Amino acid sequence: MSFKDAEWVICGDFNEVRNESERLNCDFMKNRAARFNQFIEDMQLLEIPLMWKRFTRVSDNGMKLSKLDRFLVSKNFLQSWGDLSVVALDRNTSDHCPIVLSDKNINFGPKPFKVFDTWFKNKDIEKIIIDAWNKQVTSTRDDVIFRNKMKNVKEALRSWSKSQYGNLDDELKMAKDKTADFEKRADLN
Repeated sequence: MSFKDAEWVICGDFNEVRNESERLNCDFMKNRAARFNQFIEDMQLLEIPLMWKRFTRVSDNGMKLSKLDRFLVSKNFLQSWGDLSVVALDRNTSDHCPIVLSDKNINFGPKPFKVFDTWFKNKDIEKIIIDAWNKQVTSTRDDVIFRNKMKNVKEALRSWSKSQYGNLDDELKMAKDKTADFEKRADLN
């Protein structure tokens, strides 16, 4: 089997754009974009379209935006998997948006709960988790027992977090909304 017949997925931060529209308030280097596009063509790769956002990286000062992160796939991969898109999620601590390859026909269910690093600095956290995990749950199926134990831990951590730190979710949401608003305005330029 040649590399052309294989199912390839190459993803990540390529530190390069394909055209001038993928930069805002940044220098565009035509020759570098041409080399990047030539690489994609030589390898016979296709780019999966980015949904919801135009840019995936924001500079430290928030003024320069670029689309650096992407998924490139082989034609055979695309034929095997079908209806794909790339979703850019909200940035949290990085200057890049996480990107996720998504099959439009598959639903993976509810999101997992959040855990904040600062929680693990608190000496009470281990006891909270152990007590929640050891709560009695009944079922004949191991997967249901595991799910219910995880649910107990999630509920205990949520309650404990609110009592210890207030409503971090609201504060985090406000900060994310401000950032998202700025990025949306930048996408319209």
